[in-house]
Amino acid sequence: MKRRLLFAILVLFVLAGLAACAKTEPVGAEKITLAMGFIPNVQFTPVYVALERGYFAEQGLEIVLDYGMETDLLQRLATGNVNFAIASGDQVVLARANGLPVTYAASWYRRFPVCVVSLAESGIQAPQDLIGKRVGIPALEGASYIGWLAFLDGAGIPRESVDLQVIGYTQVASLTEKRVDAVVSYALNEPVQLRQLGYELNVFYLDEYTRLVSNGLITNDQTIAQEPDLAQRMATAFVQGIQATLADPDAAFAITRQYIPEMDDQSAVLQRAVLEECLRYWSAEPLGYNDPAAWADSVALLRSLGLITTDLAPETLYTNAFVTP
Repeated sequence: MKRRLLFAILVLFVLAGLAACAKTEPVGAEKITLAMGFIPNVQFTPVYVALERGYFAEQGLEIVLDYGMETDLLQRLATGNVNFAIASGDQVVLARANGLPVTYAASWYRRFPVCVVSLAESGIQAPQDLIGKRVGIPALEGASYIGWLAFLDGAGIPRESVDLQVIGYTQVASLTEKRVDAVVSYALNEPVQLRQLGYELNVFYLDEYTRLVSNGLITNDQTIAQEPDLAQRMATAFVQGIQATLADPDAAFAITRQYIPEMDDQSAVLQRAVLEECLRYWSAEPLGYNDPAAWADSVALLRSLGLITTDLAPETLYTNAFVTP
């Protein structure tokens, strides 16, 4: 009798396991690589939620996450090496200006997450207080550098009036050890860390001075032209992940911890705070929608900064075809 009962339980477990596998990896699912451009991070929570909740699977997609600090992310996308990537709108503008056929398919961040941070004790209370000061920046390229140039332009500060120093990704240490007076940082990272460490800060957020399109789901023109259904399914699941994260951040964070196994209980406190800050950058109505005015402003700003010289029609850089208004 006991053997029969154990056998029946075993069968149930096997069937349950098969059912679970069928849900997360449907037979015939299309394998798609999503290039992330960074390491596993709490800031990718909506993607993890879409994976764990089966939103991609429901669209017939098996997603492979391709991490890496890549400088050629949109180059890979343009050549068809990958079909989708997470990157910022300013990079799309630069890519199209250089002839790369990439298109922004769904908006994610509604605010450009670059800021300038200083310790409150430094007395840097207004942008003009940065004149003559040492400001650290990770590199003289990428979103941080473009954000910095946009900030200077919006605040009316000449570039040469600030001592800009390349410090790599050492913003917290460089600031707290007084090697620089302020740092250009990711708004969802260093300011959160510093506050968790007990520091009082002054923060200048880029989006208070200018408007740039930030991170979103990007594809290539070939996918849009030849496989619009694939782009639609990808965008649908992607936006569902954002929506579910906003609706229940605690549950979303629990899912994220499964995708970042090295996160222990101590570091989870900081990372949960990071996610809370992220929510302020992701909230929008409707989710996924590209704001035409923001794209026009981005093109105009990058041209005024001398970062692009070609004529670009803003409406050619993005599409709202895959987003429900």
